[in-house]
Amino acid sequence: MPDVELVIEGMTCADCARHVRQGLERAGARAVSVDWRRGRGTIAAGGPGQAEMNQALAGTRYRVAIAGASGLAGKADVDRGRRDYELVVLGSGSGAFAAAIRARDLGHRVLMVEHATIGGTCVNIGCVPSKSLLVASERRRDGGSGELAQAVAVKAALVGQLRQAKYIDLVGVYGFEFRAGEGRLAGAHTVTVDGEPVTADAILIATGAHPAVPPIDGLEAAGYLTSTSALEVTEPPRRLAVIGAGAIGLELGQMFGNFGSEVTFIELLRVAPFDEPEISEAMRGILHDQGHTVLEGAVTERVGRHGPDKVIDGTAGGRRFEVRVDEILVATSRVPNTHGLGLETAGVKTDQRGAVIVDEYQRTSIPSVYAAGDVTNQPQFVYVAAAGGAAAAQNALGGAEKQQLDFSSLPRIIFTTPQIASAGLSESQAREQGFEVETSVLALEAIPRALVNGDTRGLFKLVAEAGSRRLLGASIIADGAGEVIQAAVLAIKAGMTVDDLATTWAPYLTMAEGLKLAAQTFGRDVSKLSCCAA
Repeated sequence: MPDVELVIEGMTCADCARHVRQGLERAGARAVSVDWRRGRGTIAAGGPGQAEMNQALAGTRYRVAIAGASGLAGKADVDRGRRDYELVVLGSGSGAFAAAIRARDLGHRVLMVEHATIGGTCVNIGCVPSKSLLVASERRRDGGSGELAQAVAVKAALVGQLRQAKYIDLVGVYGFEFRAGEGRLAGAHTVTVDGEPVTADAILIATGAHPAVPPIDGLEAAGYLTSTSALEVTEPPRRLAVIGAGAIGLELGQMFGNFGSEVTFIELLRVAPFDEPEISEAMRGILHDQGHTVLEGAVTERVGRHGPDKVIDGTAGGRRFEVRVDEILVATSRVPNTHGLGLETAGVKTDQRGAVIVDEYQRTSIPSVYAAGDVTNQPQFVYVAAAGGAAAAQNALGGAEKQQLDFSSLPRIIFTTPQIASAGLSESQAREQGFEVETSVLALEAIPRALVNGDTRGLFKLVAEAGSRRLLGASIIADGAGEVIQAAVLAIKAGMTVDDLATTWAPYLTMAEGLKLAAQTFGRDVSKLSCCAA
């Protein structure tokens, strides 16, 4: 008689397999074989039944079902546990890995599919490499040594190190399967990997996004950089135009400027368009102080070549402009990676940008298909991707306990000099959501740390609900703003009022004291307080 095939939940390592094998043997099973990576096993025919095996495993997290029987407890889908995997993940970035790790923690079989470089955007072509180059450029700006080519080499080594430690090595640590290939949805429970069908109880789309390129006449012919290709440039262009002055454009523009480029920022709206107007105004002045040119309200109409120059023509504020540069960096937005995924075939709905629409549980329009990260209609931050991936795996495989992402205190940082950081709602967002608000704006001249630093270009802005004075949002442009904003995140999450903030301890001669001073500004002129006045 053939062996009896088992589906086993709860295993995450070789020790788990050993414990399960010992338990099954105690139940009277013979010729026991257990594969913890696949969540499968076999025993000789004529052995104990499903109830007897689970009784032997009572008090553990392990649960056994005979393949083809009624299935594991709590599984509404009669085919659950009988498909190839419990979870198939398309993509290998932070959202994908967070999902795979959570699924393995729950004891499920996981397959990850990636057609490009493992690790996704953040470690390969996003957060890590761009911030590495920024740090090197700031050292050079402050009088240090080192050229861009050297910084690119250091960046490449760091990327390789983190890709290995934080992604490649973790495949073996957590024991899920990884396949290099093209993944495509073929149904609610089926994907194809290079044409080969694979079934899963749940599927996660975590394929990220790529730089968008606006349809500007002549741009393709003239040539340009994106946020990806700019990271490999080893010689800074003498004159650089940056189309787009959001987070990516500002960071990479300042980076090249620190290495000696003359930078012109061309922005359709305003500098830092998604931040408070006061932040944008301050950043515009700082860019001017750093020797850069800023064109706001600018429409780029065409790009051409005139000898060695790339020539950009357009209008800004109703006036025509012409900018001649050696290189153009396009940093306008990012487009979800949904092309070729078979979303239409499976019936997964997308929005007008092509982003996968998810509900509060990370589910798509198909209940068994989830999505997380930049490919979705959620905020495009690596920590949102990771949280979304973990929540998706929990909601798909974790039983009754569901997870939702709460964006009410979400932090956002632009790693410019000085940094821009915000959390929660801006003033306009709060009003759009129906809040009556009070605000305070405190210039850095009122903050002792800024005076000691010798740089008072910047400000703190707080947004509070009128009446209750509950803190709704905070925005900062200052040295170390990215570190300070975490206190605002916690205050918003805890439902603190600006009066609570105004009476909370704040260490003197830190930029973090600015939050307390900005909160005190709701009730008094802090310029008329002595140092550390409560």
